[in-house]
Amino acid sequence: MAGNAVKKGKLVVFSAPSGTGKSTLAKIVLERIPGIVFSVSATTRKQREGEKDGVNYYFLSRDEFEEKISNDGFIEHEYFFGNHYGTLLDKTEEIIAAGKSILFDLDVKGALNLKKLFGREALLVFIKPPDLDVLEQRLKSRESENPEQLKARLERALFELGFAEKFDATVVNDNLDQAADALTVLIRDFISTT
Repeated sequence: MAGNAVKKGKLVVFSAPSGTGKSTLAKIVLERIPGIVFSVSATTRKQREGEKDGVNYYFLSRDEFEEKISNDGFIEHEYFFGNHYGTLLDKTEEIIAAGKSILFDLDVKGALNLKKLFGREALLVFIKPPDLDVLEQRLKSRESENPEQLKARLERALFELGFAEKFDATVVNDNLDQAADALTVLIRDFISTT
């Protein structure tokens, strides 16, 4: 009898330029929606004190990571700052098979690759700043970038904004509470549909 079958979870992806408030919005959504968990990435970087394998990251050796790349074990992966980072396909499939939905924070290319693999089971949400001037002010207020880094982030933002129309939905974060409310409704509706 199929009546005992566990309902599969769904996948929700947030993509946004740096400084758009994506991490804050993800935290709010995770607090508001039961049954959705945040995706844990794999990395080759060294485990820091206090970090737990499988909670903060899945810590893999370079050889393990490269073997998984060879065997199509990642939904997406990148190499930066001397380390590999990626989203494990098997861990993702285990979580959705158990009936939990997953929230991902991915760049635009990783998001589109996830959509290619999971189709209608994935909802891609692009979070936009109100405009580039606001984004520049937000980045400057963090005081974490020098002028060259700031310029690179803004150029990257322009590149990423060019992908927004390929996403299932777009939410503009010009008011954090309104953006969080819009995302909560959007995701609850998506998760509840069969």
